[in-house]
Amino acid sequence: MLWSQGKRILLSERLRSLFGSPPPRLQVAALPWRLGKKGAFEIMLVTSRETRRWVLPKGWPEGMESLSEAAAREAHEEAGISGRITTTELGSYYYGKRLTTGLERRCQVLVFPLEVKKTADKWPEKKRRTRQWFEPTEAANLVNEPDLAELIVEFGQNPKKSAA
Repeated sequence: MLWSQGKRILLSERLRSLFGSPPPRLQVAALPWRLGKKGAFEIMLVTSRETRRWVLPKGWPEGMESLSEAAAREAHEEAGISGRITTTELGSYYYGKRLTTGLERRCQVLVFPLEVKKTADKWPEKKRRTRQWFEPTEAANLVNEPDLAELIVEFGQNPKKSAA
């Protein structure tokens, strides 16, 4: 994680806590990547179900699964992909999740790089989402969260080093 990003996140969360905000809920995300046909690194994004904006496959950990296993499961469910996921997160970002009540809940998302080895033709959320490969800078420009964009750009500079 970039030092400036990490410092900014830490300060922001300390201020929220100081003013009585509840702690953020924890989610996990896969950062799917591959070496593309032209030899360039690519990042896969999926559309969110409701707003159709570009996001990483993410969700809530379930049961006794590890955080990286949960991220890999979400990648399969939301994008139909599988591969080699790291057990250590690349970094994290925060966002406001809109609840069905209309309220917003702050979430911290831990991001785990996933080197994609298989892409399925059918997957659980195929009818509700679109998936697409992007060059890292383009993917960073498409996501709404600035901290996630920074993670994508940093990762895109050397995915194999970051995913080791």
